[in-house]
Amino acid sequence: MKNMRRLGYVAGLLGLATVIALVIHQGWSTIFSAIGHAGWRLLWLLPFHVLPLLLDVIGWRVLLARRDPHRQATIPVLFWIAAIREACNRLLPVANVGGEIIGIRLIRWRGIDSAVAAASVIVEVLLSLVNLYLFAVLGMVLLIELTHSISIPRSILLTLIASLLVPVVLIVLLRHGKVFSRLEIFAEKLLGGRSRLSKLIDGSHLDMEIRILYGRPGRLLVACTWQFLGLLVGSFESWLALRLLGYPVSVWDAIAIEAVTQALRQLNFVTPAGLGTQEVGLVLFGNMIGLPPDASIALSLVKRMREITFGVPALISWQWAETRKLRTEWRSSTSPDLSNTRNV
Repeated sequence: MKNMRRLGYVAGLLGLATVIALVIHQGWSTIFSAIGHAGWRLLWLLPFHVLPLLLDVIGWRVLLARRDPHRQATIPVLFWIAAIREACNRLLPVANVGGEIIGIRLIRWRGIDSAVAAASVIVEVLLSLVNLYLFAVLGMVLLIELTHSISIPRSILLTLIASLLVPVVLIVLLRHGKVFSRLEIFAEKLLGGRSRLSKLIDGSHLDMEIRILYGRPGRLLVACTWQFLGLLVGSFESWLALRLLGYPVSVWDAIAIEAVTQALRQLNFVTPAGLGTQEVGLVLFGNMIGLPPDASIALSLVKRMREITFGVPALISWQWAETRKLRTEWRSSTSPDLSNTRNV
């Protein structure tokens, strides 16, 4: 775990250095001039981001609905949790998994069973990976059609194809294997008995809940469709941002560069917030549709400003909720002692 954390810090520093180098190389004055040209109108990106995130949340709710008939985890609650998950994965060095763990914890606060909550998040993440590959394929097809060229970097294409094996293997294992039961047994042997974590996870129950979700292909398809719509709508952020920056592109151009850049960023999941990866991807693929490098970097910086402005309040609300829960638990644990003291 420490090695992964150190790797994340090193990758983050290298990514930050890459961003700074690109800004200096392309001319910071030109880049910030474009951002200044857009001015306060860039704040429109904040309410706009609600829509793609909401579509993703609706897909998540579809997965949870059968096991939450009393609607304890409503759309607004899931939206809040999804915003926190996204903020953790994009702003904190958690290798794109910390947000999911926090999300499971927050759903449990609503009275949802631990295995049900974890199964919904695990399956939702797998569907997100599937949609990401479909979105990347759409982006590459659009790039070929728009540029009338098949000169997409071969290394990126081969890496994308090779990495496809990972979600395929995960889907098969989770569908037919007993992944979490075996992980639980392994953890017990390693730790010399049942730990608090193994009691919380309940591997056999989690495996069963995942298989139940797999057994409902209709729900999976509906959730997948909502997620894919979220990715498509999210592309309009790039379209709107570039228009505000003074570099208007077509909707198809925006979808193409958003799709392939998102895929590239996801492949480099170790680097916090995809630092450097997003910038290089936008410059590389933006150039293919005739977008100047300084415009691509300005777009990346604007997207990062939106991530920070949207994500920081979500993280603050999470810390506030955690503090409030701790205080409530502390008061409930100490109240019997206080009453006993009075009786004495």
